[in-house]
Amino acid sequence: MMIMTPRGAWTAPLRDPAGERGSLREDVAARAGGKTMVIDRGVGWHAFCDLIDSAGDYIDIVKLAFGTSVLYPEDLLIRKIACARRRGISVMPGGTLLETAVRLGAVAAFFDAVCALGFDAVEVSEGTIELGRRRRNALIREARARGLNVFSEYGKKEAGAAIDPYELLTTAEADWEAGAALVTIEARESGTVGMFDGEGRPDRALFERIVRLIPDTDRIMWEAPRKEQQVFLIREIGPNVHLGNIAPGDVLTLEAMRRGLRNDTFMMQKEPALGDYVI
Repeated sequence: MMIMTPRGAWTAPLRDPAGERGSLREDVAARAGGKTMVIDRGVGWHAFCDLIDSAGDYIDIVKLAFGTSVLYPEDLLIRKIACARRRGISVMPGGTLLETAVRLGAVAAFFDAVCALGFDAVEVSEGTIELGRRRRNALIREARARGLNVFSEYGKKEAGAAIDPYELLTTAEADWEAGAALVTIEARESGTVGMFDGEGRPDRALFERIVRLIPDTDRIMWEAPRKEQQVFLIREIGPNVHLGNIAPGDVLTLEAMRRGLRNDTFMMQKEPALGDYVI
């Protein structure tokens, strides 16, 4: 027998067998953990609307990748940002665009445009350039002063770039102190740097050193574009791990894995209470 509820036909245990995720946007907004950041590398208007319609309840942040924001027709860019934000989704340009603004001496113009276009967040990163601690703090504080959320990032983009866990800890603590909401660990959209090797495989020893140094993983976002990387982090940290650089087409797949609704994480389902079975 199936019990109909105001939320729809599916009962709560079927929607979330792992019991930690909630089901609709109001649940997501109230949840501190388990943010999903989608990387948009140029999705068109209709595909973007379809994404928000079908998976918007499970998206917390959309990043318009690297420097693509400046290439859109301005009216389309404004419409995409507004579409996501109406659903309570933060939108930010990629960190490479801010790095470019720093290099060109156009930081004020960057922030002016970000605010005028309707973005509500920025990514502060050093994937390609070196900022230095003072400049990094200044960028985070300027963004916060303009009412923007800040997602800072640690790590380099070049092939073979590794993570120094102690440097990560020092950077993260300073970023949080300056006003960053989360610190993201770089992996690129390919998932082949940082904590992952050139084939995308996680370095378990490195991961364990990171979580020993930073046990409060609620303040860390892990870029993990590949399914096997997402499974690894969900199994190790739990369904509410923050995950970034998720492809638009993978949002529902990821959410299913977070909830134990795919074989990769089926073992995370809670045991049913006695008497829960109804024939």
